[in-house]
Amino acid sequence: MDSSARSGAGGNGGYSSTRAWIVAGVSVAGVVVLVGAARRSRRWLRERSDSPPDSGAFCDRFVLCPAPQPPPPAARQLLSGLTFAASDNFEIEEFVAGFGNPDWKRTHKAATRTAIAVTMLRKQGGTYIGTTVMDELGFGVTGANLHYGTPINPASPLLFPGGSCSGSAVAVSAELVDFALVQRNLLPALSDLLKPETLLGTDSTGDVRIPACFCGVLGFKSSHGVVSTLGTIANSQSLDTIGWFARDPSVLHRVGDVLLPAATGGLTQIRQLYFADDCFELLSLLKVPNEKTINVIENAIQTLPGYQTPKHINVGQYISSHVPSLKDFVDPTMEMPEGMSALKALSTVMLLLQRYEFKTNHEDWVNTVKPKLGLDISTDVLQAVNSTSDNIKSLYIVRNELRAALKNLLKDTGILVLPTTAGYPLKRNAKQRLSSAFKDRLHAFVAIATLSGCCQAVMPFGSHNDHPISLSFVAAHGSDKFLLRNVLYMYSSIKEQVVLASKLVIAPVINRDADFGAAESLKEKGNNAFKGRQWNKAVEHYSDAIKLNDTNATYYCNRAAAYIELGCYKQAEADCDQALLLDKKNVKAYLRRGVSREAVLNYQEALKDIRHALALEPQNKAGLLAERRLQKKLR
Repeated sequence: MDSSARSGAGGNGGYSSTRAWIVAGVSVAGVVVLVGAARRSRRWLRERSDSPPDSGAFCDRFVLCPAPQPPPPAARQLLSGLTFAASDNFEIEEFVAGFGNPDWKRTHKAATRTAIAVTMLRKQGGTYIGTTVMDELGFGVTGANLHYGTPINPASPLLFPGGSCSGSAVAVSAELVDFALVQRNLLPALSDLLKPETLLGTDSTGDVRIPACFCGVLGFKSSHGVVSTLGTIANSQSLDTIGWFARDPSVLHRVGDVLLPAATGGLTQIRQLYFADDCFELLSLLKVPNEKTINVIENAIQTLPGYQTPKHINVGQYISSHVPSLKDFVDPTMEMPEGMSALKALSTVMLLLQRYEFKTNHEDWVNTVKPKLGLDISTDVLQAVNSTSDNIKSLYIVRNELRAALKNLLKDTGILVLPTTAGYPLKRNAKQRLSSAFKDRLHAFVAIATLSGCCQAVMPFGSHNDHPISLSFVAAHGSDKFLLRNVLYMYSSIKEQVVLASKLVIAPVINRDADFGAAESLKEKGNNAFKGRQWNKAVEHYSDAIKLNDTNATYYCNRAAAYIELGCYKQAEADCDQALLLDKKNVKAYLRRGVSREAVLNYQEALKDIRHALALEPQNKAGLLAERRLQKKLR
C-alpha cells in the first residue's frame, strides 16, 4: 500500500527546492563509509582466480519443501517440480533476512513469518532453495556487494550483472545445478541437486529489470500494490514491487498465474503496440541498429494475428504534456528538447521519492548501527538520510498524474515498447567509481514504469558488439496478466527474428553526383523551413541538398540542427561526424555534436566536443555556457 504523503514546507515546488534534495552533506551521524572499500572490492576479485560456488549468486542455501500435492481429483499444482529462490530482503520464518548487509543481519531477529509471495509459490508446488545476493539495502545498479562479492554474470563474465537483485538474475542465467545445501533441523534433506527455475526479487528503481537486461534473462516487474510485499524489507514502499526472473516465458507466466489476481480478457482482444521512438533514438546512439530491435518486433507480429499496425510516439513529449506537475522538476540549466527533459525529470522524482521513504523507514537504524557500506552504496545512503521533506506532496502528485496519463494512452490493450536501459553494463575490473552520467543512463527509462506503478516485462534480444540488448514491454497498471500472456504469445516469433537479425548485413550508402547550384537552393529552402520551426520539412530539404552534393559540411551541420530539434540525436551526431570529416574546423559541428551527446547523458564526450569548439573559437558564448554546465554535471 502506498505510504501517505507528508505535507511539505511550502508550495513553491520549483527546481531550486528540488536541487536542495539532491545535495548530500559531507557526513552524517550513523553512517560509516568503509575506507578503501573500492580497493578491497577489487582485491576480492583478484584473489578469486576461479569462479565462486554457484557463480557467487547465493548468500545462503537451504531448502523449504513445497506443500503436498492434494490427492485426485484435485488439479496438479501449477509449480510442481519447479525450484525457486528469493533475494536477501524476503523474510523466511526462523531465518534472518540480511538486506544485503551483514550489519543489518546482525542487528535484526529471525522472522516470525514467511513473505507472502514465497508462501504462495510453495503452496503451488514450488521448492525454495536459498537466498540470493543483492546490493546493500536495495540500492545500487551494478550488482556489486562488498561483503558477499559480485556474482558472475553468465552472459558476459567480464561485465557486472546489474543490481540490486544481481544474485537472482545470475542464478537463473547460470542454470545452476551444483551447490551445497545448508541443512536446518526443521527442513528435510534433499538428495537431488536442484536448479532454480525462477527467482523472486523486489523492484524499486529497476532492481529486477536492469539485471534481467544485463544477464540476458526474462524479467517481470508487477504493477505496484498488485502482489503483496508483506514479509519483504522495504526500501521505498511507494516504489517497491514484487518481480521475478525466468529463462522460459512459460515459467514467467506460471509464476504470474500464482501471484497475480484473476484478470479478465485475453488474446482474443486486438492489441496495439506503441514504439517509444525517442527512447530508441538514445539506444541507437549506442550503435544498436533498428534492425536488431524495432524491426525484429514488427516482423514478428506480422506473423501473429491480433495486433494492429504499430504506432510510433515520442513518449517524453507525451509525458511532458500530460503530467503538468513534472515541470517543477525539469532542470532549467540543461539544454534538452522538451521530451528528453521530461524523462530526466521523471528519474529525478523517482530518486527523490526513494530517498525520502528510505529515510523515513531506516534513518534511526542507520544512525544507531553505523553500518559498514560499500563506497557507492554509502553515497546513496548519505543522500537519502540527508534529504528533506520539503514539498513532498509534489512527488506523489507527479506519480498519480503519470499513472493516469499512461492509462489514458495504453487503456486495456495497449503495450508501450522501449529499451530497458540506455546504457551498457560496466566492466568488472573498471577502476573508476560510478558516475552520475552512468546512473542517469540506467535510470533513463525505468522511471516510466516505476513512478507510474505500471507493469513491465523484460525480454533479451541477443547482443551487439558483445553487449546485451534487451527491450521492455509496459502495460497499464493492473494489466499484468494481459502483458504476461502477450510476452508468452510473441516470444517464439521474436526469438526467430532475433536469430535472423543477427545474420543481417546492412548495405552501405552510395554517393550520388553533385549539382552544386540546385543543392544551394535546397539548402536555402531548408534554412527558411528551420526559421519557421518546420523541422521535418527542413530535414527533407537538407537531405535533398546532400543527395546532390555530399561534400558540403554545411548541409550536414544544418540538418543536424534540425534533427536536434526533433530529438533525433543519433542522426544529429552522425551528421556532425560527417561534417567534421569534411571540415575539421567546423565549430558548429562540434557544438551540435556536443549538444546531441549531452542530451543522451554522454557528458564526457560532450565536454570534449565543446572544448574542441572553444579551441577554435574561444569567445563562443554558447560554448562557454555549455562548458560550465557540463563541468557541473561531471563533478
